[in-house]
Amino acid sequence: MADVLKNKDEVGHILVQVQDDLRQLKKNLVRLTVQENGEVLDIQALDVAISRTEHGIRRHAEDHLKTINNQFLTLPCIEEPEKKPVPAKLVKWQPPYETIPNARPLRCQIPGPSPGEKHKSAFIMRLLNNPFHPKNKEIVQQNYGIQLPHLHKRAWASVGTQRLVTGSTSSFTAAHEGLPKHLHPKPPPECRDMNAGLLPSAADLSSVQTPVQPKAVHVLQREDSGQSKTDESERASKLEMDVSKDKMAFGRSGTESPASRTIYTPPPSAASASSDNGVLNRGIARLTPLNRQSISVPAAVSKYPFTIAEGQIDPEDPDYCRFKKQYCLYWGAIVEALDQLQRMLLDFAVPLARVCGERLAACVQSGELDWRDSRGRLAHVEKLLSVLENRDEVWDLMCQPGQRYKGIEGHQAAAVRIQTCWRRYSAHTAYLLQLRPKWAAQVIAISLLKHAKLGHLKKSLQASRIRQLENYRIRAESLAANWKHITSAKRTIIHVPSLGYSQHQRLSLRGFDVLQNTQMGRLCDIRDENVEVIYVSPVCLGKDVLQYYTRLLGLQTAIELGDASAPESHCSKRFTVLMPEALEYFPTRNMCLASLLKYSPRTLQRIKNLIQGKQVYMISGVTCIDDLAVADELKVPLLGTEPAVTQLYSTKSGGRRIFSSAGVDMPPGKWDIYTLEQLHEGLARLMTEHMEVQRWLFKIDSEVGGRGTACCDACHLKCRPWAQQEFSRYGPEQWRTSQSQIKESVMIKFLEEVPHLLASYAHPANTSCYATWTCFLEHFLREGGVIEAFPPSDSVTCLTVDLLVEPGGDVCMLSCGDQLRGPSGLEVVGCTVPQTSICPDVLHSICTRVGQACQKRSIMGHISLDLVTFLDPSNLEQQVWAIDLDLGYSNQLAMTQLMLMMTRGTLDCRTSKLEVPPPVRDVKSSVCNARIKTKAQTSVTNRFAVMCTRLLHTNLSLVYYSTFFLMCKAQGIGYDVKARQGTVFALHDSRDRRSLGML
Repeated sequence: MADVLKNKDEVGHILVQVQDDLRQLKKNLVRLTVQENGEVLDIQALDVAISRTEHGIRRHAEDHLKTINNQFLTLPCIEEPEKKPVPAKLVKWQPPYETIPNARPLRCQIPGPSPGEKHKSAFIMRLLNNPFHPKNKEIVQQNYGIQLPHLHKRAWASVGTQRLVTGSTSSFTAAHEGLPKHLHPKPPPECRDMNAGLLPSAADLSSVQTPVQPKAVHVLQREDSGQSKTDESERASKLEMDVSKDKMAFGRSGTESPASRTIYTPPPSAASASSDNGVLNRGIARLTPLNRQSISVPAAVSKYPFTIAEGQIDPEDPDYCRFKKQYCLYWGAIVEALDQLQRMLLDFAVPLARVCGERLAACVQSGELDWRDSRGRLAHVEKLLSVLENRDEVWDLMCQPGQRYKGIEGHQAAAVRIQTCWRRYSAHTAYLLQLRPKWAAQVIAISLLKHAKLGHLKKSLQASRIRQLENYRIRAESLAANWKHITSAKRTIIHVPSLGYSQHQRLSLRGFDVLQNTQMGRLCDIRDENVEVIYVSPVCLGKDVLQYYTRLLGLQTAIELGDASAPESHCSKRFTVLMPEALEYFPTRNMCLASLLKYSPRTLQRIKNLIQGKQVYMISGVTCIDDLAVADELKVPLLGTEPAVTQLYSTKSGGRRIFSSAGVDMPPGKWDIYTLEQLHEGLARLMTEHMEVQRWLFKIDSEVGGRGTACCDACHLKCRPWAQQEFSRYGPEQWRTSQSQIKESVMIKFLEEVPHLLASYAHPANTSCYATWTCFLEHFLREGGVIEAFPPSDSVTCLTVDLLVEPGGDVCMLSCGDQLRGPSGLEVVGCTVPQTSICPDVLHSICTRVGQACQKRSIMGHISLDLVTFLDPSNLEQQVWAIDLDLGYSNQLAMTQLMLMMTRGTLDCRTSKLEVPPPVRDVKSSVCNARIKTKAQTSVTNRFAVMCTRLLHTNLSLVYYSTFFLMCKAQGIGYDVKARQGTVFALHDSRDRRSLGML
């Protein structure tokens, strides 16, 4: 204790010296002037800075002294040099640490410390009182030589909330936890009497080294006499009053005397309370899905609980007094938190709330209950609820609808709420009414703008298409005038195998891009030395496919010489394969090749570079408007038909119109059927007129490749035996020409049974496209279709003839072959070339008439004609019917070009012969030692070719082409260039590899 007094005397003397130095410095500064460049500067700003410094030193010194020992020291103003600072005053010194046994109160006179030492001491004490600070253990070790153990923060928090000893001295001992025992001051005698015989101090317990982890225990206070209880409560009240006075003195500054300072907490204003309650009410209203796990729960039972009943705290409650006494050092912040909690409980009419004192104090110390926190009111309410022991019950009560309006000023809050909702609704309704005309005007303006732009776009497209069509016609006339010259001179052919089907057809076709690339045989046009080919591929071809066709086309010299070891011909310079860049942009759109090429500017530019200065024409597949656009962009003529004409006559009904005008035989039937009544009536009349026909076919106009075909057998009619008897009685010729009543009665009977016949026995030929008759009938009536008779014979042969309607007007037969039909008899799987089913003269006559009829309708280019032949059972004469007409380049013609190149032969459709010349043999002359080529003339052989344009197999994708050819070689499958016979494959793509052509 003597050391402490000595230190304080030194601090007081240092403080007096600092004051004298500051006063002397000020006097010198007032008289000081600085001359710079002849000007005099007054340094009054330093005076203001010194005054602020003096005021800060005084305030921090007072705070420090009040924190340490309740001393009230003040520094005199520098302006009053005659006043001497009081070095010290007699105060009652209270120990700041935990009680030391047998300690006595001490009065002493000590000098005041300097402001710097006061600030340093206050900072050190704050660190000592905060065991969570990282510098706490270091300061304790430096000042007291004690190495504290490393404990987690959560463990310290639990120790701080669980007091070991109860009683009035708990607040006295709590301030000195964590310090060595020899520094703990002794408690007053009355405190020692209360703890006598119960338990040792907390310092004693903490310093004992035991192998068992100590836990918190609850110790009941000793039952003393009534007089001792009265004395204890009086002492507690007196201590509470002293602490309150000290607290107010600690919170204020200046030279005001401590006696004149009183504790006063102003109540919040009504406006602020109403505003806070309104905000809180809105926050609670939106707080229904509260996550109760977000509210931390104290680990131990509170030792300082107290009760808030009806939103009010009883100041005389012993539990509340014990809590207030324990946490008196920061009671101001706790009072503020309690006011907020009380306001909330009053607003929601909570009858009873139990507060956990330790949790409340911890939240106040950590600043969690600061309502100005950036987390908002919602988080603040959760923190307030977290200090309650019955928070679940309180929260359930607060969340009940209308609970806010049962509390204080509930009627006013309800009225404000109703008015708010109604005003919001009224304002929103008025806003919508005001916004409605503006919205309508915007919609009208946008619609008009879109309509105008769309109209402008339509006019622009229409004008562009009209210009493209006019250019097509002009170039077609020029092509017709120069056709003979063009076909005999060097020329370049641009092959664009585009299938310009409708969008519905393109989307329904699986592997549409590969289907367009089944005509790679077009490359074989280079067998004519005057022809160069530019082939636009609808799929991305790999190096394997390109290398295959390069080597295949390079076999021309080997085939001509009959020697497989002959060098490859330099044909790779006469064909070019291009792939539009738009293939990457539209991989799943099933767009036709002409559309892809239209949106591929780089490919178009490359084609322009390749054809510059050459005689060029373009051959498409099924023409569409994009073919005209591409031809117009390249400025080349198109050897094809106008898109509108193609769309009209490439249908089943359009083909029958051409056949009718050409005067060729065709199956009995009806076309342009769009309604169910037309279907039923037309079928009944056809069955009545042609009793010999056993099967009737239904074909959708827009379908191709046998996809849209269904059939129905007439033998399932119940009245057919009776009708057959009537037909036999009249005979075929008389039956067709007569208009008897019996014939009308037969038609009526048929008409009655046709709906049931179709619903029960009609079925599609290709169920992969149309699974049922109902689905087929729906598309049939929407797209239109025809009814045709199936040939009344057991032996039926179909054949396909490829024609070229030249721009000059001539009709040429390019290919003819008998079809190979599938199991249903309605699907084409391949063909044999040349055809042997019809007399060549009859075939030529039919083809010429059909070609001339097409020319009259402005049809130009390649067309494909399907015929069927059979023996009439009535007279055993051969009948030839024209059944279908396709406008475009066919797969059979592409395979025929490949066949002609591999055999170096000629196909004469007038005689239906494929003539293959013998190879050229080399004869070595021994006289001149020179190689002389002579042709060994032998008889020309007639050959037949079997071709399939598309063999499908899903397992083909598992085998690479190189492996596939090795497998074929192992099985002896290949092509002999010397004998000009064998098997040749046409590859379609490099990615899927599900199909290939075979010759």
